[in-house]
This record gives sequence, structure tokens and C-alpha cells, in this order.
Amino acid sequence: MSILSIVKLNISLKLRQLLPAQPCVLCGSMNHEGLWCKNCNHSLPYLSAPHCPVCALPTLHGEICGHCLTKPPAFGHTVAVFDYRFPLDQLIGQMKYHEQLAIAQAFAEKLTQRIDRIHLPDFVIAMPLHPAKLRSRGFNQAQLLAVPLADYFGISLLSNACQRLRDTASQTSLPWHQRHKNVRGAFSCDRNLSGTHVALVDDVMTTGASLNELASAVKKQGAKKISTWVVARAGK
Repeated sequence: MSILSIVKLNISLKLRQLLPAQPCVLCGSMNHEGLWCKNCNHSLPYLSAPHCPVCALPTLHGEICGHCLTKPPAFGHTVAVFDYRFPLDQLIGQMKYHEQLAIAQAFAEKLTQRIDRIHLPDFVIAMPLHPAKLRSRGFNQAQLLAVPLADYFGISLLSNACQRLRDTASQTSLPWHQRHKNVRGAFSCDRNLSGTHVALVDDVMTTGASLNELASAVKKQGAKKISTWVVARAGK
């Protein structure tokens, strides 16, 4: 960790101690820990079991899973903090649908603790929203995650390099077997990324279909290595 990163972390911790107690967004108890209290933090489903380094699904000894061996995705590595289950799913819902945007900053801080600082990417790209959905929601939660991550590590954030071409149906509203078809060809990228390492940021990876399609668009622009950084990974 760089000296600048340590300073940022220390300042953040000191500011939290100076701030008045606030209600935990999960249980409502007053605390100085941040958006959620220490007890609720311990109850969160941190991804701690061995998992595939490519897609983050559980494997016996942390080896690459059979699916990634037989049909490798366009990305080569995934960093995830949580399993996507209760009560983490409640926090994701509050961030996305109830405009508790400060949760994105807290999630980004959790991601910084898991990302390999030795092999940082050249660029960060947030999962893009279609303009119609962006107008409706008013913000892109992936962008809210990507901004503090890029700032913390001193990496360039490419905010307009990739676009979502179609206003696809929400992946969560579809059966798993339809999600790949739903996002096929949904993204384009117009930035020359030849020879670079790119990290794609999103809130949740379910089937990985959306991130795989975005990674494919990035790969077409010459990216040599593609990683995905997500808050949570949904199991099958």
C-alpha cells in the first residue's frame, strides 16, 4: 500500500471517530463504525470460502472451475467481497433503488481491501447503463463504485469508453438460461486499449453474462488482460 493510500485510510478512520453516532442501515442501532454497525458487519456474508479465481464461484480448493476451463469468459480474474445473499442483498437494494448512495462508498472501501495492489490495472471502466435507464434512475451505481476505486489506487477511470447499446431487460427479472441472450451484443467500446490491463466494475455478478459481454467489447479494442471487480457474487 502506498503512503498516500495509508494517509487516506487513516484520515477516513479518524473522521469516523469524530462524527456523531448514526443509525445502522441494517438494524438501526446507533454506532460510530460507519453505515452499518460492527455486529451487522460480522453478519455480512463475506466471500471467504475457496472459489474460482476467474469467476468467483465456489470450488473445492480454489482451483479454476469446470465451466471456466471448458468455456473461458472474456475476463480472466474476479475480485468479489461478498456472497449475494441476506443481508447483503438488502444493502445492494438500498443503494440501487432507495438512493442510499453513500453505501457505494462503503462498498468501494471493502473492495480496496481485496484488490491486489501489486498488479493494478491501467484503466477502470464501470458497467455502463443505457441512457434511458440512467435518466430514470438518475445515477449509475457501478460508476459510484468505480470513482472512489480509481481515485484510491490512482488509476485512470474511462467514463465514456464503453456504451450500452440496447436498453435490455433487467437480468434479475429473467431466468438464468435467458440472461446470456438478453445481453448479447449489448455493449460497444470505442477506446483503443491495445496491450492494457482493464478492470470492469459492477455491483453484482450473477451469471456473469453482462460482464462477459462488456469484457468482449473491451477485448475487441485490444485489451490484453481484463479483470472484474464486484461487490458481490451470486451463487448458482
